[in-house]
Amino acid sequence: MLPREKVFRDPVHNYIHVRHQVILDLINTPEFQRLRRIKQLGVANTVFQGAEHSRFTHSLGVYEITRQICDSFKNNYPDQWDDSERLVALCAALLHDVGHGPYSHTFEHIFNTDHEAITRRILCNESTNINHILREVAPDFPQKVASVIDHTYPNPQVVQMISSQIDADRMDYLLRDAYNTGTNYGLFDLTRILRVMRPYPDGIAFDANGMHAVEDYIVSRFQMYQQIYFHPVSRGMEVVLMHLLARAKTLYEAGRFDAAYNPRLLIPFFEGTWTLKDYLKLDDGVLNTYFTYWLDYPDPILKDFSDRFLSRRPLKSATFTSDTENLLPDLRTLVAEAGFDPEYYTAENDSFDLPYDAYDPSSANPKTQIEIMQLDGSLEELSTLSPLVAAISGRMTGDKRFYFPKTMLQKSGDSSTYQQFQHYLLNGALINLR
Repeated sequence: MLPREKVFRDPVHNYIHVRHQVILDLINTPEFQRLRRIKQLGVANTVFQGAEHSRFTHSLGVYEITRQICDSFKNNYPDQWDDSERLVALCAALLHDVGHGPYSHTFEHIFNTDHEAITRRILCNESTNINHILREVAPDFPQKVASVIDHTYPNPQVVQMISSQIDADRMDYLLRDAYNTGTNYGLFDLTRILRVMRPYPDGIAFDANGMHAVEDYIVSRFQMYQQIYFHPVSRGMEVVLMHLLARAKTLYEAGRFDAAYNPRLLIPFFEGTWTLKDYLKLDDGVLNTYFTYWLDYPDPILKDFSDRFLSRRPLKSATFTSDTENLLPDLRTLVAEAGFDPEYYTAENDSFDLPYDAYDPSSANPKTQIEIMQLDGSLEELSTLSPLVAAISGRMTGDKRFYFPKTMLQKSGDSSTYQQFQHYLLNGALINLR
């Protein structure tokens, strides 16, 4: 324990309280400090300009909520909670996102990385500062923390604190993302939820008198996905970023990358030979620097997409369904006739989410359901008690979009090509242009 509590001022939780030396030491490692340079919401700041917060601030927030849960369990349920589990829970909460790369999910898609697997490598690889600090607790402590993150830790209470349908991770990112995007969709009563959260031998449940606070959380999460995380313009910028990285990778693999513009830190990823040391050198700023260099690159596609990304020129989009996706090949042909390479200047993007999913053991990834504890100690699954949650339970929400150059919506140039494209959009029921 620290001789005196260390605090971090935070806009969401007011103060983040650190009482263990090991937590402070982990925060000060280079691997954890790197998260300051990776934005929590990737390219969403191109739509919500306040969304500049980092994986670092989010990770501290998840730690703080987990600390509050542990305090509540220790004070109110000492017969159901073993407080010797506190440190492994706090370390897992703090470190759960340490493996994220630059522009997290887009980078993963292009280079086939897995941030969860990399998180476990950072924890368990003896070359990292984080591993060294965790081993000072106990030789097997890095593996214990990693097992919480990959859901194999034997205590389900600890696992569900960090990863479940209502966990410290989700609660922090909803509140933090709502605050930084300037929206109210993600707000819910965190204090009340923590008050009614309680441990039982097989995991974590919620008192029946707090069910409405849990309902509010579910609805808030649903609204955040629809209004923020699935925003079509933000997804359009993700398409630009994905095609930018894909073009750079293609040029390099074809031996056509001008040596004067070589992205030295990305080459191991182009070649598939990257190491953990290579990975930990990357952050959002590294990629942005390369994109700035490529503004002068002779390849017109790489140059244009670098400018599109840095200058915020997303592709436009329209929704499509299974009934209208047969129009997409013709739309791609028209984009090509207008002078654009459809491999890069068109894209299909779908974003879907389950607001709440009752436990189904037969599914590929069964979810831990939210349990409501009745006065007699029995447990009822949330959607069986809440008509509101039942109405959205198991219902996939989101849309599919076709992305294309904004130029295709203007009436100049080859009028027949442009007008035919617009005709397809309007008469083919590809609507909701963004």
